[in-house]
Amino acid sequence: MTTLHRQPGSAGDFIASFVPEDVIAQTARGLAVEVGLQPVAPAVGAALRMLAGACAAKAVVEIGTGTGVSGLWLLRGMRADGVLTTIDRESEHQRMARRLFTEAGFSASRARVITGRALEVLPRLADGAYDLIFVDADPTEYAAFMDAAARLLRPGGVAVLHGVLTSGRDVFTVRELAYGVRDSDLWQPALLPLGEGLLAAVKA
Repeated sequence: MTTLHRQPGSAGDFIASFVPEDVIAQTARGLAVEVGLQPVAPAVGAALRMLAGACAAKAVVEIGTGTGVSGLWLLRGMRADGVLTTIDRESEHQRMARRLFTEAGFSASRARVITGRALEVLPRLADGAYDLIFVDADPTEYAAFMDAAARLLRPGGVAVLHGVLTSGRDVFTVRELAYGVRDSDLWQPALLPLGEGLLAAVKA
């Protein structure tokens, strides 16, 4: 019997297609594009699922609900009794995300959806109560989000920032933050070249 071998594509293509999305995640992605959002790439989603699973996450904070793309990946990596607290300013986007979470088989109790500005919501969350925090929001606020993560995460918890390899006008702000995290005694970081760039850091 003859074995057929696929011609290898680029490393980027291999990474992008390594863990495919299911129909529900594809639907969430399509809705995001329709409303003008840029959701995380499937490779980023796979990394989020892996990180949530690696730390057996029971309590996760997501800043930037969108239409639910990253939330679906996080929920799939979390413990079966885990709760995702997801924050966004746009209630209509969150309505779409909530529907897709349900369609994916997650009960309403698995997602606490909060509409509002994240920096006003985070002070109301409990200290040291979270296993993972994922941020996909305004890069100019990332330093404030890392300060909040230092308070909210338990020791061994993971903070993940998306968009740290941006080439836009916020590049210097984001890189200054990345260097600060790297040089801090509080964090054990790694910079991952997935999507728009992930800065993942474990709280010491």
